[in-house]
Amino acid sequence: GIVLELLKEAMVSKLGDTKGFLIDGFPRELKEAEEFESKIGEPKLVFCLECSAETMSSRLLMSDQSSQHSDNARTIKDEIESYYQASRPVIAYYERKTQLCKVDAEGTQEDVFLEVCKTIDSFLK
Repeated sequence: GIVLELLKEAMVSKLGDTKGFLIDGFPRELKEAEEFESKIGEPKLVFCLECSAETMSSRLLMSDQSSQHSDNARTIKDEIESYYQASRPVIAYYERKTQLCKVDAEGTQEDVFLEVCKTIDSFLK
């Protein structure tokens, strides 16, 4: 769709200036992964940041403290279930293609960031 076209345009404009691109939160569904590959190309590396549903929930609750807690908790539980439903086929797809790098995301943001950076650095060598 239009988002993918805009993404491709932005990537093409920076091709000479970078070693690669890190796209956060994409693809969320298998059809997006397939469309990305057909319109832009195969990613060299795909990260899956893994943490428990409890960790996801507490992080989401902390990031949105403005609403009522019980409503948020129900909404977040539904969002996490939707995430698992949509992401399982994407994860399996990239596992088959051996491009998937799973990262333990139970630690702090800094720990996870450093682990991702370390993996990217070793991949680029």
